[in-house]
Amino acid sequence: MDEGTIRIRMSEADVHYGGGLVDGARILALFGDVATELLIRHDGDEGLFVAYDSVEFTAPVYAGDYIEASGRIVRVGNTSRSMEFVAHKVIETRIDPAVPSAAQVLAEPVMVARASGTCVVPKERQRSQD
Repeated sequence: MDEGTIRIRMSEADVHYGGGLVDGARILALFGDVATELLIRHDGDEGLFVAYDSVEFTAPVYAGDYIEASGRIVRVGNTSRSMEFVAHKVIETRIDPAVPSAAQVLAEPVMVARASGTCVVPKERQRSQD
């Protein structure tokens, strides 16, 4: 099925908690962006994200971290599209508190979240993307 990926650097504007910790809702927003791309590629329309079936946050994300969020359509119904998402930290900041600009590319990306959900594209808005 269709797959999509987005990579973005978390900024101070994404911080919601002390210590530079990014709000989990920011990761869900990335999943929403991936879902939108998948629907455009599959149906030619942005569709609507109607529900998350599950969401799990597995590691902290801080301002300065680079996050790669990806998703795929796993089931296509008449108007519904079931999707699965995963987000990984690929570059980590804050490795040395004495050097605030320090960062490193992770040898192995760290999964920070995973989710599944359902989007809907009304039948009259579906267009083939051949």
